[in-house]
Amino acid sequence: MAEPPIFPQEIIRKKRDGETLSEREIAFMVRGLTDGTISEGQTAAFAMAVFFRGMAMAERVSLTRAMTESGSVLDWSGADLPGPVLDKHSTGGIGDKVSLILAPVVAACGGAVPMISGRGLGHTGGTLDKLDSIPGYDTAPDLATFRRVVAEAGCAIIGQTADLAPADGRLYRIRDVTATVESIPLITASILSKKLAAGLDQLVMDVKFGSGAFCAELADAVALAESIVAVSNGAGLPCVALLTDMNQALGRTAGNALEVREAIDFLTGAARDPRLHAVMAALAAELLVMAGLADDPANAHGKIEASLASGAAAERFARMVGALGGPADLLDEPGRYLPRAPVERPAMATRAGVIGQVNARGLGLVIMALGGGRRRADDTIDHAVGLTDIAGIGEAVDSSQPLCVVHAATEEDAEAAIDGFRAATVITDETPPTPSVVRQRIGPDDG
Repeated sequence: MAEPPIFPQEIIRKKRDGETLSEREIAFMVRGLTDGTISEGQTAAFAMAVFFRGMAMAERVSLTRAMTESGSVLDWSGADLPGPVLDKHSTGGIGDKVSLILAPVVAACGGAVPMISGRGLGHTGGTLDKLDSIPGYDTAPDLATFRRVVAEAGCAIIGQTADLAPADGRLYRIRDVTATVESIPLITASILSKKLAAGLDQLVMDVKFGSGAFCAELADAVALAESIVAVSNGAGLPCVALLTDMNQALGRTAGNALEVREAIDFLTGAARDPRLHAVMAALAAELLVMAGLADDPANAHGKIEASLASGAAAERFARMVGALGGPADLLDEPGRYLPRAPVERPAMATRAGVIGQVNARGLGLVIMALGGGRRRADDTIDHAVGLTDIAGIGEAVDSSQPLCVVHAATEEDAEAAIDGFRAATVITDETPPTPSVVRQRIGPDDG
């Protein structure tokens, strides 16, 4: 017997009324998204219905699978990779250059990391924007080049191709202009459809919470992490998530070229911020244990530290940069290649005390005002501007100690950034508590 016809307005009505959609109904909506047979108005109505009514876990798995299958799914079986196919994804924050360090570290420990990253929008930075500050680096290579670089260097960080989860691209654009971005089921499907399409064996999620994160409250971040972990594992991709603190910048820099320089200094051993180190190592260790590349967390951390101490991780990064068109000697002479802003001004503390609190979102807005971020997706950004030597929570400052150094295009921009940084920073008389930067782990058996 033939199945009854499906109509988009009936699917929208069901979800509007809080009913559960079948796998067939969800697949129908995603096909219509992909081929354009479902209108933008219907897509917006569907997104709004999901926003208010939510989705059961089975619906989220069905939506994620359908969006994954809306385009190509990478198959690495014949690519002669050095090890299991691994990846990490972050929900975004200020100064988050973890991917630039983690990918070569995991590659040096025996994994293969085909990392498909995004650009920044709003107050959070994007990994691709950071890599665009490297002269010649190609963030949009053809698939053959992508596969070759992953096989040769063990890692390659590029942008999403048009044929990977195309339904997600259309749905996100509509969500962005209809105030339906903040939906855990839709966020879950958006992230995981691209990761499943990348042909991964294991995934670790960095779900951030705090003033500079998408989820300001820890409870909201936990709900998002639990959804991603459950759906990813339900769709056949083993995944764990770590909840990490984004109530201040991660590392000592924020801004595209400046973050690349900090990542290079981290890999070469010139400087390693402890909070950045803790987040990177915790995420990388999860991947190594999940993939069977380490026996337990202690063994994983030992391998991570060995890859840094030996220079193996730095060598993987250099190999990746060279293979994707960047300068082969970037790690030897980063100052020769990375753009530098014409104005550098210290933001001095107005009184002595201790950094007690930071509005990390405010720091992101400072960088946007300098020209280092986007208000709109088509904005051009200045890769040289940003902040360095950022003082962290709990650090003592006085009138001779800068809160940060501002890198700007003009003196006027620098003055405005100094005022903005001061406004986002609270100086107190007593040292505040310093909670762990890695707050919680969520695995498939948790929750």
